[in-house]
Amino acid sequence: MKTISKCILTSLVLTSLPVISLSAQAAEPASCSAVRFADIGWTDITATTALTSTVLEGLGYKPKVTIATVPIAFAGVKKKQIDAFLGYWSPSMTPIVAPFLKDNGIKVLEKPNLVGAKYTLAVPTYAYEAGLKSFADIAKFKDKLDGKLYGIEPGNDGNALIQGMITKDQFGLKGFKMVESSEAGMLTEVSRSVKQKKWIVFLGWAPHPMNVQQKITYLSGGDDVFGANYGEAKVYTVTATDLATRCPNVDKLITNLEFSVDMENQVMLPIMAKMVPKVAAKNWLKKNPAALDKWLDGVQTVDGKPGLPAVKKYLGV
Repeated sequence: MKTISKCILTSLVLTSLPVISLSAQAAEPASCSAVRFADIGWTDITATTALTSTVLEGLGYKPKVTIATVPIAFAGVKKKQIDAFLGYWSPSMTPIVAPFLKDNGIKVLEKPNLVGAKYTLAVPTYAYEAGLKSFADIAKFKDKLDGKLYGIEPGNDGNALIQGMITKDQFGLKGFKMVESSEAGMLTEVSRSVKQKKWIVFLGWAPHPMNVQQKITYLSGGDDVFGANYGEAKVYTVTATDLATRCPNVDKLITNLEFSVDMENQVMLPIMAKMVPKVAAKNWLKKNPAALDKWLDGVQTVDGKPGLPAVKKYLGV
């Protein structure tokens, strides 16, 4: 009997060892607790980064966000100073991304985090209705446009596309000036122009509240510059090449992320109204907790516990 009991006890101990080992492996290294994101100052990227950061906080992580231009964001990922960037707009950013992919300096996730986006030049609808309907029409109205095309922050891919058209005299745009500022600065100029019924050509994109806050129309004929179907775009996530092996749980969450145009618009609206991004993100998640099911599939807390109930508890849902 003693021999049998000893065998049973030994079996139980051996059986339990793998469970203990797996539990220990489930927790992320302490170095993973500070998850580092890049935000290029676009409200849509601010919104998705805030949503992801809020979920990470619920999992026990301490996300950090660095504001940077597009080239610096990619360089930061390559240098492993940034863990993830949620805003690679394809195809407009492809020329910027290409060198980083060529030397395997970054990893682009296979599945986009957003489909149905667009990015091209736009005008107030009253200008469109008065004849400025395509890229080919811009030069005809140089005087009404004061010879200016409005971009956003320096180093942005859209600005480079505009400057390229001017430099190459594409669509007869030689002699135009590209005005660089910021997303907020450009939108202020658009709002001022609309109030005064002035004509303006500017970078427009969706998702973004500008599509409901102002009556704007996208110009046709720019397929060779911004891509087909009015700059139809997909947005991809970029990560450091070692993130999956270094912090597999964080990588799992980031790989699971999937947004929608409507979702992003809803989070962006209060941010545009000066609400703190994480507050806007948390409010949306509390009202739409079903989004967490897919995002947190197979994801755990920083210390290896089930992720979904932890985040729901954090949100109070």
